[in-house]
Parts: sequence; C-alpha cells; structure tokens
Amino acid sequence: MAELEGSGGGGVVTDPRGVLRQGRAFLDFFWDIAKPEQEVRLAATENLLRHLREGRKDDELKYTLKRLVEGLGATREAARPGFSLALAQVLQAFEEIPICSVLEQIKEKHNLEKVKKKLVRNAAFGNFFGVMALFQSGRLVKDQNALLGSIQLLQQLANHQAHLRDLPRRALIDIMSEVPESVFEEVLFGILQSDLASAFASPESLHLLLVGMQKFPSVLKPKKLKKLFGSPTVVNEENIPRLIELLQSAAKSEKKDKKLPSLVFDLLQVSLKENAFELFWEEGVENGLLKEKSGPVSYMCYRLLGSALPLLSLDQLQMVLKGKVMQHYGEHVVTTQLPDRFKFAPEMEGYIEEFLNGCDDSERQLAVMIGFSTLTNQGNPVFSSSSRVVRHLQPVVLQKYVDWLKDMFLRPDLDCCLDFSSNRQKQNKENTDLAQHKIARLRKWIIHRLANIIESTVKKEESLVMDISRFCFFHAFFEAKKKTSQINEANVLPAEPLDEQAHSVAENYFFGLLQTLNTMTVLGDTEKAAALREKHIHGVTADGKLWIFLLVEYASKLLSSEHVKAVKPFTEEQRDAWERTLQSVKKLQKQNKSDSAKVVAFQQLLLLMAIHLFKNQSETTDVLSDLLSCTERAFSKEPKKKKTDNTEPGWVEVMVEILLSLLAQPSLLIRRISKSVFVRICPNLTKRGLQLILDVLDPYQEQNEESAVVVMEESDKKIKSAQDTDEEENEDSSDEGDSESDSGDEEKNEEVDDDFRSQLMNVLQAGNALAADESDEELDDEAMMALDKNISALFAEQQKRVQAKKDEKDRIRKEKILRRDYKIKVLDLIEAFLTKQSENPLVFDIIEPLLRVIEQCMSTDSDKQEVDFLKKTANIFRNSLCRMRQYCKRVDDLQEDLHAFVERLVKKACKHTDSSVALYYFSASLFLLKVLKGNTSDKSSTPTPLPEKQSSTIPQASQLLSTGCLDVERVTAVYQQALTRFLTKRNSALTSSMFHDLFRRFPIMCKPLVDTLVKSITAGARQHQQAQACLLLRNVLLLRELKLFMTEEEWEELIREGISQVTKSLKAVGKCILKAEKEKVAKSLELLNLLLKTVTEEHLHVKVTEVEKVLLGLNQPEGIGNSARLDSLYWNVMRWLNYTKPKKEKTANKPEQEAESLKRKKKGFLPETKKRKNRKKGIKENGVAPAAGEDGDPAAPEEQPLGTETPKQKKGLVPDGSKHKNESRGVRENGVAPVGNGEAAVNGGDAVAHKKKKKKKKNMNRKRKGDGSNEAEQVPAAKKTKGSVSQEPQQKQSKAKEKKKAKKAPVPQD
Repeated sequence: MAELEGSGGGGVVTDPRGVLRQGRAFLDFFWDIAKPEQEVRLAATENLLRHLREGRKDDELKYTLKRLVEGLGATREAARPGFSLALAQVLQAFEEIPICSVLEQIKEKHNLEKVKKKLVRNAAFGNFFGVMALFQSGRLVKDQNALLGSIQLLQQLANHQAHLRDLPRRALIDIMSEVPESVFEEVLFGILQSDLASAFASPESLHLLLVGMQKFPSVLKPKKLKKLFGSPTVVNEENIPRLIELLQSAAKSEKKDKKLPSLVFDLLQVSLKENAFELFWEEGVENGLLKEKSGPVSYMCYRLLGSALPLLSLDQLQMVLKGKVMQHYGEHVVTTQLPDRFKFAPEMEGYIEEFLNGCDDSERQLAVMIGFSTLTNQGNPVFSSSSRVVRHLQPVVLQKYVDWLKDMFLRPDLDCCLDFSSNRQKQNKENTDLAQHKIARLRKWIIHRLANIIESTVKKEESLVMDISRFCFFHAFFEAKKKTSQINEANVLPAEPLDEQAHSVAENYFFGLLQTLNTMTVLGDTEKAAALREKHIHGVTADGKLWIFLLVEYASKLLSSEHVKAVKPFTEEQRDAWERTLQSVKKLQKQNKSDSAKVVAFQQLLLLMAIHLFKNQSETTDVLSDLLSCTERAFSKEPKKKKTDNTEPGWVEVMVEILLSLLAQPSLLIRRISKSVFVRICPNLTKRGLQLILDVLDPYQEQNEESAVVVMEESDKKIKSAQDTDEEENEDSSDEGDSESDSGDEEKNEEVDDDFRSQLMNVLQAGNALAADESDEELDDEAMMALDKNISALFAEQQKRVQAKKDEKDRIRKEKILRRDYKIKVLDLIEAFLTKQSENPLVFDIIEPLLRVIEQCMSTDSDKQEVDFLKKTANIFRNSLCRMRQYCKRVDDLQEDLHAFVERLVKKACKHTDSSVALYYFSASLFLLKVLKGNTSDKSSTPTPLPEKQSSTIPQASQLLSTGCLDVERVTAVYQQALTRFLTKRNSALTSSMFHDLFRRFPIMCKPLVDTLVKSITAGARQHQQAQACLLLRNVLLLRELKLFMTEEEWEELIREGISQVTKSLKAVGKCILKAEKEKVAKSLELLNLLLKTVTEEHLHVKVTEVEKVLLGLNQPEGIGNSARLDSLYWNVMRWLNYTKPKKEKTANKPEQEAESLKRKKKGFLPETKKRKNRKKGIKENGVAPAAGEDGDPAAPEEQPLGTETPKQKKGLVPDGSKHKNESRGVRENGVAPVGNGEAAVNGGDAVAHKKKKKKKKNMNRKRKGDGSNEAEQVPAAKKTKGSVSQEPQQKQSKAKEKKKAKKAPVPQD
C-alpha cells in the first residue's frame, strides 16, 4: 500500500488519503485489472468506467490516470495490456482529458534516461503500452501534437530491440494505416522520412514503406521514392536480391505462427500495382526463395501461392499454376505421407475453396481447377479426387470441368500436365512402359473424381448426373467398335484403348456411384421434386423414375447397338434372363399403387441383379432366374394352391435363400436393397423360410452352413484397392517388411515332430553318416553331396508341411471372421422381422435360437467381433423381442405349446449355472406370460368378482384380474418351484431381481407365491436366502394390486403370519458379526417396519407382544451390535411400538466435563516459547510469582495478583473465578482433594520447567507400562492444563468403555 500513498509523476493528487479512505471497492478495480485472467480484467475495466461515470469526481479521475500510467510498466506481463486497455477506455470515455498531458505523464513516469538499468525493460514496455493506449482510444489521430510525440517515442523505442523486438515498428505501421492522407503528408512524412529511406534495412522498415505506398499513393509517388532510396519502384532487378533476403528473414520470424507474413502479401500487391508481378514471381520466388531448401521459406511460398489466387488475372494464374512453386508443392504432398509429418495439403485446399467461393469469373475458376488437376505424380494428380471444393463451382464451370475430365480420360494429354517423380520413383526404373503406367493412374483418378462429383453437395442438374453415370457405366462394361453419333459415349474413341485393369477400376467405382444414386435426394426446383423431398424419397428423378432403371434402359440400348460391344459378351441364356428382367420390371410398374413400397423394392432388386450380369455372369444368372420366378409368384393374383408335395419350397423360401446369399456380397447397395425386400415379404414369411434364417445363426450347425454362405473376399479387396490412392513405393516396402516378418515367424514356429525326426534318421543312415561318425571315417565328396541333397529335400518337404499347417490355420481364422460378420448381417433380418411383424406367431420360434446364440457366446473365449455379435443379439432379444409393445393376439391354438414353452424356459433358467444367461431365459418366460395374459380366450373362465369397495375405487381392477389365456395354476406351479429352488438351494443362478420383475409386471402371481416367501423367512437355506425372502416379501406387500386379490381376512392373516415369521427369525439372531447376518437383520427390520406400519395404520387385530420382547432383547450389546445402519432401522421399528430412541448422555462427572472443555479452550493459541516469556514477564513486572499447581501450571485466577492475567484470560477464553470455584467444589464433592498450592511456585520458572520435564518422563513411562488407570483421579480437573496432555487419550478410552457397558434401555412413551 506504500505505492498507493506515495506521490510522484504528473497529475499529483492533492489529497490521496481522501481517495483511499473512500473504500476498498474503488481500489480493488486496479488489483483486478492486473490479474492474469482476461475475463476478470475486462470486468474490472467495465466496473471502473461505470464508477467514474457515476461519481464524476476529479480526484478519483486523477488518481485513476496515475495508477493506470504506473501500471503500464508493471513487471507481470498480464498486467501491462490490462492497464493499457483500461487507460484507452478511460481516455475514450472522458474526452476532456488532454491527450498530450497523458503522453507527458507517460514519458515522465517511464523515463528511459533516468530509470535504473534493471528497470529499463519495464520502462520500455511502459512507454510502448502507453502509446498503444493512446492509439486504441481513437483520439491520437485527431491530436497532431500527441501524434507527433507518439511517433517520436516509438522511433526512440525501436532502438531497444533486445526487449521490444519489432513491436514499435508494427505499432508505427498500425498507426500509419489509420492516419488520413493529409495528416501523413503534413505531420508524419517528415518524421518518417529517414525510416522510409532505409526501407531495405529490415523487414519492418520495408513493411512500413509498403503500407505507406498502398495507403498514400499520391504522397509516395515514384519521384519521391527515387529521392528516398534511389529507384522509382520497389520491385525491380536491382532490389530483387535484397528483397529475397528480407523475405527469408520474415519467413523465419513467422515460423511459429504458421501464417503468411503481412509483409509478403503487401509486397505481392505492390508488385501487381507496379506491373512487376512476373519479375517478382520468377526471379524473387521461384529462382530466389525456393533455392533455399528450408521448411519455413517453402511453406511461405505455398501460402503466397494460395493467397495470390484471388488477385491474379487469367494469364498470371496459368503462369503460376505451371511454375516451380506448384511442382515443389506437389513433391511436398507426395513425400509427406507419414502420419507424423506436417501436411500442407489441407491448408492449400482451404485457399482454393476460399478463391472459388469468392470468384465470379468462370474462366478463372476453371483455370484453377484444371491447374491443380494437372499437377501429377507419374500421371496421378496430387489434388485429392474426393475434394469438396467443387461445391463452390458455378453450374457452367462444373459442366466444363466434367467435359474436360471426360476428354482427358479418352485422350490423355500428358504434355499439358505438370508431371514430376519423387527421388524414390526415379531410382526404381523397373516400369519400362512409363507412359501406359501414367495413363492408367490418370484414368483411375478421373473416374473417381467424376463419381465423387455426384456424391458432393454441389448444385447439379439431372442431365449432368445422368451424363456422368452413363460415362462410367459405358467404360466399365462396353467398348466402342467405331464412332457413332447415336451414343454420346461412342462419339469419341479413346486414344489409348482401355485395358482389363482400367475396365475393372471403372466397374468398381461405378457400383459405388450406383450406391450414391440409390440414396440421393430428388434434384431440381420443381414443385414435384419438392414434394418428393418432403416425403423423404430417395433414388428417383423428379419424374419418379428410378435412377437404376434409367441405367438399365441405357444398357439395353447399348446391347442392341451394332457400334459397341460388351467387354464380357452375354450368352443366349444370359440375354434371355436380361430380357425377362426388363419385362418383369415393366409389369411391376403397372401394379397397383397401394403396394408401391413392395413394388419399388422388388424393382430395385431385379434391376440391380440385372446390372450385376455384366460383372458376375454365371453366378448372377441362376440368382436372377430364381428371383424372377419368385417375383412372378409374389405378385400373382391367382389363389394360393395347397401344397401337395412338402419337399417343393415355396416362393418365400426361395426368396429368403436368395436374400441370404446376397447378404454375403461385399456391395453395400445389394445388402441394403436385400433388407428392404425382406421387409416387404415379411407378411408372407413362412415357418420354413424363417427357419432358413435361424439355421444360419444356430451355433451347432455352423459347420454345415456352407450352402447358404457365399463370401466374396477377393472382390472386396479389389474395391478397397480401387478406392485407395496408388502408392507403389509404400506398398513395395510394406510387402518386403511383411515377407521378412513372416519368414522370422516361420523360423520361430517350426516344430519338429517324431515323423520328421525318423525320416531324418533314415536319410542319415542311408548315407552312412552315422556309421562314419562311429568309425571316425570321413565320407567322400560324392557321398557328402548326395547326403546334402537328400537332407535339403527332406527339410524342404518339412517346410512345406509347416507352411501348409499355417495356411490352414489362417484360412480357418479368416473363415471364422467372415462367418461371424455374415451372422451379424443376418441379425438385421431378424430385427426387421420383429419390428415389422411383431404380431406374427412366428415370433415365438425366434426365442430359443437367440437364447442358444447368447448362451454359446457367453461360454466361449470371445474377441472383439464375438463381443459385438453378442451385444447385438442381446440387444435385439431384450429390446425388439421382450419389450415389444405389440404382440400376437391369436394364440388360442398355441396355448398348450406356449405353456409348455414357459415351463421349459423356467426350468432351463433354474438349471443354468450362469446368472446372466439365466436372466435371458427368465425374461423370455415373462414375455410369454405377457402374451398369454394379454390374449382373450373364449374358453377362459370369468375373473373372480371384486368386493364392491375395491371395484369402485380402482377402475383397472377388472383388467388386473383378467387372466386371458393364462393357466394360472399351471404357471404358478412352475414359478413356485423356481422360487423354492432359489430360496432353498445354496448355488442358484436365479436372482431376486427376476422375481421382483415377475411380481411387478404380473401382480396376479403374488397371492399364489406369497406363502412361499413367508415360509422362507425362517426356512431359507442360508441367511442370504432368508434376507432375500424378506426383501421380496416387502416388495410384494408394497404393491397396491396385491389387496385386489385378497379378502380382508386373508390380508390380516398374511400380516400376522409375516410378523410371526420375522419374530422367529430375529429370535435366532446371535451377535451380528458376519456380513450375511447383518444383511439378514437389516432386511428383517425393514420388513417388520412395513408390517407394523400396516398394523398401525389399518388398525388390524394383530398381537405384537411377542415381537416387542424379541426387539427389546436385540437392544442389548450382544444383540445387533454397534452398526449405525442397524441401529437406525431398529429405532424405526420401535417407533411403531411407542418407543423413542434415548438421547445420548455422557456418563462422566460434570467437573471432568468442564475440565475437558477448559483443556480444549486453552490448547494451542500461541507458541510455547511466547507463553513462557509472557509468564516470566508478568512475574518480573509485579514482583510476585504466581502460584502454581503440582505440575507447574499457573494458579487459579482468583489466586493470581492483579495485572498478571494471561492473554487468554483477558480475552475471556478461560473461565472466571466463580466458575473455577464451582469446578473445585465439584471435585471435592466427588471425593477428590485438590493437590498443590502456592508454595510450589517459590523456586520460580526453573522449578516449573524442571517439574514439567519430570512429569513428562513419568507420563511416558506410564504409557509404556500401560498403567494409566488412576491418573485421572490424581490431578484436579480445574488444574489440568498442558502438563497432563498425555492423560487425555486414556481418559477418553475409559469413558468410551463406560458408554458401551452402560447402554441405556429404551424408555417407553406414555
């Protein structure tokens, strides 16, 4: 606070004390402004301004300026900008404050000449932030004198580069950019003339000149520039070398910011104004900056390229996009494929996107797109084929770009590409036909680019989408024999014919495009298109036609043309299947609109399989013929004929087999359409058809399911390889690494079996190698060569066997993965059936197969895929099956089967060892109960009539009592056995939550099973089961519906029997030590609490005398023990018997309690050394030593002379004399005489210290021996202070023992 009170500097406060006396709130503003948290600083600035505006006091304003100016040079870095901002806001708010006076105050307070050497840095920052505050206030530009002084001060600060670096120059640039031209010419030009003349001395000086040239072109004319530094322009051949050096320095200074230095961008703009851009780009950037191979300079060139795109003309764009910077950028993209390398490609894509979004010139847009698309690495463009920048293209530009891509595909022009090769590619000269290699890579990129344009969100017309789709389809499956104008795709012949690999790549990308078309929203701005979009219809044109149907029509046109030929020509059988498919689709289009979803699903499947004829002809033909027959039978209007031959499958079964085989295809489109078709045929699904699906999931038939599973592993790999970028060098290196690791694994995993050992012995014996070892004779060369040859052949065979075993294991592992993946896809069909056909009786046939899958997966060691399969199966079983809201309402014929099913499920749940699996079986049985109870049967008996009171109060009572098709007696027997097993068997997989769910969902089961629960309170196998019986019975009694099924007499008898059983259970309770015993007592007390509450509230005639005796016995120390939870539950029960919990009273005597409180009050207020000094000091001053007790403590307050009170006594912390007398009297009344008097203090302080040491040793010895029984009685309570600290724990222990022994009995209320 000394700084606040001191006066110094300009604007001295006349009465600073008066400002400071006004309160802490005003001063706290300045403390908060200096805090590191930005939010706190801003809030403090706002509050300070509000306070100054409301107060309008001159002394406060002067003090504010003084404090803010002082804070500009604060040591803490966060405080400087805080005070600078606050000062700027104050100057802006109070315009009556002269700017010049504040500037003088800043110079005087932070004088660089007078300040000490250690504080030069703070003073420099104080001046800098002061100028910035004046500038940010917005008033500096208006005051020419203050502006002049600020500029001079910044020029002076520029010499302190060690502290401020380039901050003063940057501030100069910012100020100059805001100054009007007249002020610059009249005031600033003369001052800044020296800085402008030395523009090439530093990047900051050059930047100052460039800003001035752009801001004040009429002032800084070429003539003045020539006078300043000798040349009328900045960018010329003489200045290029120096400019390169300055740009390199600027690039390195902005290295951490990862942005283009503003100096470089301003220089680019100046070069464009001076018509010297070509010189600047070629000599300054390409031949200057790029020669220094450093990261910051290269990235600055890339950023300069991206930033220059909006400023350049068409010719300049073409020059830049074919220059060395582009090639350098392409090499960077190719060589930075590793994940830990910095990648500039995303930033460059941002520059391109920004340019395309803001550019209205179609030619320049097209030039940039073509320029980046022709930057190629051995034919493969560096620009991403899935880039989203095309969404900003104008429709005209998009059409021209697509035409250019198609033309490049047909007639690849490698000369127009800026092609390069990496160093590694240059070293690998294995590819002799490099031109063909480049063309193949370019065509692959173009096809992907075209397909991605359809997928992107760019605004496009239907004609463009159809044009691209036809182009991809034609070059995937057809070739042109000769030119023809009838087919646009055959109008131009490819300059280089497409090989088989190019057709395969186009084929894979076409099917991805087909998937995009199937999920694409309707295009166009017509009302019909908008209506279709509102209905969320996908995959159709604005006319409602399927995209895939239009492609099939186009394919039919190609097949009938003489000018083109198919890559894989059709046979007669395949052509017949094609024609039948078209006819079937046309028939479907004429079908009734009421079943339009089913028609569309079958159309999509037929058309998709027709297109697949071009890919897999032999496999697709059989599937297509079966599919056509199924479609014809599915939509035939003839009545269904009864089957005479059970061996002949129906059309639904054949359709299911087809869909199951299609689910194994790698195409996502096929799987989606197959699922949609299955949803449409679900109403016609038969038991045999469903069984075909369930057989796939059956874990016990896993080895025999090869007929339905067709796995397309190779084609899947081809699709992935086609969609990935082609990086040959990375693939080669990875292949080499894999082969090395494989060989290492083979050496480690080689196993020598007995057969191989015997064969080796035979070879050695045949070559007499063993005999030669025994006789010490060497074999000749021929024998040795023959032996080596035989041994090598034997080891080669062994190696083949080992490799064959590994391959077999790998094959089995892959098959298992593929089979599991296939089963996960089949689960989608099960889920779809349960969702769409929840009321179908076939739902019951799904329960056991899903349970078998769950049980099998639980018992096996599972990897991640197995866990995913289990989770999905369990989720379908739990949510789609057991919790379905709509269920079968026609189970009259299935009553017997469903009851038997319930019995079977409950018995399996009981016999199971895993409770998690048993839960699923039990949940399935509850689902069947819900179905049986929810169905109404003609033969079912009428529900038992309710009493009049209950029927009038509960309107849902009749629904609760309705049993539907449920045979209550039969089901009760099953669940009663399960409940008995749960409560009487030690190891049971059943849990209490299962039965709680049963009672909660089906209250009708409570009454038949409640007797079992009551008996199990005492008859349970173990204490845990008895506790569970209490818990379940309590949950059942809480159910409001239970009373509906019982008469008043039955209800009263149930309560009476429950209390009796709990009483017997509590009688048998010993001392609660084990956790199970405590749990049993807790659950029993909770149940008893509910029973007694029911007796009391309903005024039942139930005797509770017996239970009262038992409960009183439990309150003894050997009863429920000292558990806080049991004690709370116990007294909750006793409350219903008119007993209250007694208040805890301390058993110790009152003087001892007062002594304890005194001891606590006197503990630890001052250090021990200070207490001794105070005591000695009091003795010397008064000349009389205070009387002390036996242990050397001061005497009682009434015995001490005046003026010798301790500080605690003065503050009232120690009781006064009257209280002390009462304490002494209490001690005497208890038969303990006080020990010690004033004579013990004659020897002074030394005697006291000696006595304390002696007492401490004595206490330590007693503590070791454990003999501390009589210590509490030897010292009076009023005299015990620090000397008897060691006695306190022993007193507490004795009191705790007394409390345990003297536990009071409950006091009955009147």
